[in-house]
Amino acid sequence: MLILNPIVSVASASDSKWRVDSVVHWSLPLLIIQRFLRVGGDPASVMTLRACGLIIFRRLYASKPEAIEFLLLQTSYGQHHWTPPKGHVDLGEDDLQTALRETEEEAGLKSKDFNLLEGYKKEMKYNVRNVPKIVIYWLAELKDSNVEIKLSDEHQTFRWLNVDEACKLAQYQEMQEVLREAYQFICAKTSENK
Repeated sequence: MLILNPIVSVASASDSKWRVDSVVHWSLPLLIIQRFLRVGGDPASVMTLRACGLIIFRRLYASKPEAIEFLLLQTSYGQHHWTPPKGHVDLGEDDLQTALRETEEEAGLKSKDFNLLEGYKKEMKYNVRNVPKIVIYWLAELKDSNVEIKLSDEHQTFRWLNVDEACKLAQYQEMQEVLREAYQFICAKTSENK
């Protein structure tokens, strides 16, 4: 747990500072930004939004590529866009921990409900209101195609869709490309295992 101890100057409120672990001094705005951003060794990463998630899919039939469906969630805020479960990296979390936590929070799926596919990790880069954003996705297959999806308040509905339907709902070209790449990856893995 992160504990903040204020060090307030008598001169003015604008001189306020916050002490973390009695050693490092941060201004309050930087600490707030760090809550939502991942801070790496690269100074440019401080100003980059970072989110992680899982592209969840299920197979309706074991060996038929056309029977693969992707889980998309519709947000209950903003433009009500459709995406796989994802969210911002919390301070102290690594990327995969974030993806697992967000998937459980947003869709009610725990790590026991799916298998991560080895060899798939996709990084998307784009701008949100002129701020760079990186989203990292892993690919996960449900163990039970009938598992219950439990949405958080951040989402209003969900759908299981084949790749073409999912791409139609995903408004952004980057997301469409990621879904198609994930589908091709699944098909290639299925062919290898035959």
